[in-house]
Amino acid sequence: FGEVVNLLFDSHIHTTFSTDSKMKIEDAIKKSSQNNIGLIITEHLDYKYPKENLFIFDVDKYFESYLPLRSASLYLGVEMGMRTDCLEENVKTVSDHEFDFVLGSVHLVDGIDLFLPSYYEAKTKQQAYERYLEYIYECLRVYDFIDSLGHIDYIARYSPYQDKEFYYSQYSEVIDSILKILAENGKSIEINTRRFENPSSVTNLIPLYKKFKELGGKTVTIGSDAHNVQTVSKDLDKALYIAQECGLKPVYYKNRTPFYCF
Repeated sequence: FGEVVNLLFDSHIHTTFSTDSKMKIEDAIKKSSQNNIGLIITEHLDYKYPKENLFIFDVDKYFESYLPLRSASLYLGVEMGMRTDCLEENVKTVSDHEFDFVLGSVHLVDGIDLFLPSYYEAKTKQQAYERYLEYIYECLRVYDFIDSLGHIDYIARYSPYQDKEFYYSQYSEVIDSILKILAENGKSIEINTRRFENPSSVTNLIPLYKKFKELGGKTVTIGSDAHNVQTVSKDLDKALYIAQECGLKPVYYKNRTPFYCF
């Protein structure tokens, strides 16, 4: 670990290089400066997405455009879509480029986007959530080069069930296998604030992060997952609350190295 900067970082930000974002980086920088936080840009890179040319970007152009903006409060990362059938492409992208931060996320399970109703067809909530978590574990076994696991509760955004909520107790066995592999490899886990408008979403995640600490986990990255300027740094205070409650240290990454925020 390097120096302490006394600056909280929003380590999950999407700008115009992401298929689903129109936010200009200049606007994100202005908002973060007003809120006195740092930013790590994490554009979507999901190889083999079912629709061609979606959720990928020109990485060389990204660095060419944004490297002049890199500073002590702005770093350049990627949100890497983890899939077992895209390992080679993802390894090459990371080895060929000098990202500050690699956030590993699962957006598709068995080739189906979790945003789509088709993933949930003929599945109970238990089956849908367990398969999602099992797939994260399968990916983590080979994606040993990520820095942090993104939004473990991602599926709760889009699932069609009456109770979408993500409960650690209902999936504890498979979640523990995920947390253990992260802790053993010295990785961080993200506290993603996207669903934190609902207070129960905050409360229900605390047991998961406490278990991460119990299994030897030490650090978290914090991210708003902002795709527009209004949500840059949104609810980061709630993420800090979770980190403090669970005894985990917020970090940001520079040159693939974790640095304590405080």
